[in-house]
Amino acid sequence: MSIKAIAARILAKKVYNQTQKWVNNPVETQQKVFANLIRQAEKTQFGKDHNFSTIKSFEDFAQQVPVRDYEQLKPYVDKVVAGESDILWKGKPLYFAKTSGTTSGAKYIPLTKESMPFHITAAKNAILSYIHETGKADFVDGKMIFLQGSPEMEEKNGIKLGRLSGIVAHYVPKYLQTNRLPSWKTNCIADWETKVDAIVEETFTQNMTVISGIPSWVQMYFEKLKVKANKPVGDLFKNFNLFIYGGVNFEPYRAKFEQLIGRKVDSIELFPASEGFFAYQDSQKEKGMLLLLNSGIFYEFIKADEFFTDNPKRLTIKEVEVGVNYVLIISTNAGLWAYNIGDTIAFTSIKPFRVVVTGRIKHYISAFGEHVIGKEVEEALQKAISGTNISVNEFTVAPQINPKNGLPYHEWFIEFDSEPENLEAFALKIDHEMRQQNVYYDDLIKGNVLRTIVITKVSKNGFQNYMKSIGKLGGQNKLPRLSNDRKIVDFFEV
Repeated sequence: MSIKAIAARILAKKVYNQTQKWVNNPVETQQKVFANLIRQAEKTQFGKDHNFSTIKSFEDFAQQVPVRDYEQLKPYVDKVVAGESDILWKGKPLYFAKTSGTTSGAKYIPLTKESMPFHITAAKNAILSYIHETGKADFVDGKMIFLQGSPEMEEKNGIKLGRLSGIVAHYVPKYLQTNRLPSWKTNCIADWETKVDAIVEETFTQNMTVISGIPSWVQMYFEKLKVKANKPVGDLFKNFNLFIYGGVNFEPYRAKFEQLIGRKVDSIELFPASEGFFAYQDSQKEKGMLLLLNSGIFYEFIKADEFFTDNPKRLTIKEVEVGVNYVLIISTNAGLWAYNIGDTIAFTSIKPFRVVVTGRIKHYISAFGEHVIGKEVEEALQKAISGTNISVNEFTVAPQINPKNGLPYHEWFIEFDSEPENLEAFALKIDHEMRQQNVYYDDLIKGNVLRTIVITKVSKNGFQNYMKSIGKLGGQNKLPRLSNDRKIVDFFEV
């Protein structure tokens, strides 16, 4: 074992011990984070507008600060973007993470000198947790790659802005610079397909040990590698044994990855966003990711099935239950207050607090009151293909409300790598799994309100072509698993 690997194991133990201090005191930790956030923002415009000086408890905060999404917080954000100081957080942010918006175009998420370090530390600690639990550290001597956005940044009123993954690229520790790929020049290539081709050329002959990125885009990289090498990725990169991912559920991709790699590799799941780094997988044995309670973020939770009712109850960490679907609400040291990031989560345990991402509160199907969520469609597909030779590249689901004949249904658009022999039988298997998970959906089928699902095959690279058509090919962009309309799937029916 090299000196670098030995040092990594020593550091991993130290970080584990530090982490256990707040893991074992979760409620007290969150109370301290909350008090610190309120105190530091008391003299900001937002703090004055919401009487932070009078806030002594979470109950006070919940009364005085309503839950908002980006559109509702935008009047404050616009002032920050215009260059004003002390609006949402003291001073000015270091960066804006630029993300795709909805009705207002691009979104500008502030990153401050207080919040930025946590994005870096969380990613590092995720790897160190893996080293501590498994004892595996030799990978630190090999080459590592993260498929990410360009590190090039623009400037807006004196503040730099770019994609979060590109901003983070500027913070790679010096001791990892020699291990890191791709090159800066390649990372700056704007066109995603050109960039992946360049990454293939740069990494083809290297000793790759760690590969990370959003699964759908890493899959594209692996497919190109396999074609060039004419052998599995695991044979090309013999020491590749760790895949790090975030942004989407890996399970629908796992079988395809094992086929492309030629063997199983360990994986670490992350839960990062421009708004904060919320959780990482701290154990290869336990389900879920450790919720980071000591990272400058105060968490609230609203039950998803109550979210659109009047005055839904806002819960703190001490009130959550395992297995309930919650909308995640955050207040941060970047100046986001009672902010709805749009993600839904469920706790897999509360000692410690571990979570899984279940979907997006805006990404669901409830055309008939069934409220089907992302986690349900992903698990239904995974169970349907389990033990078969069927392989799926990508999929999305939409309601068909006005079919030409018969009852309405949920239409699954699937890009197969290896198709089922009997498509209708496969559709019934998925439908059965959906009915097992969602009682409302089951009732609609029993009541002849809906018919069982219909599968529409998507041609190879169809979803990549769709993402390209809307300017979201590659980077941190993800295909929604489901939607309550047919805007996405209309692309495949032209």
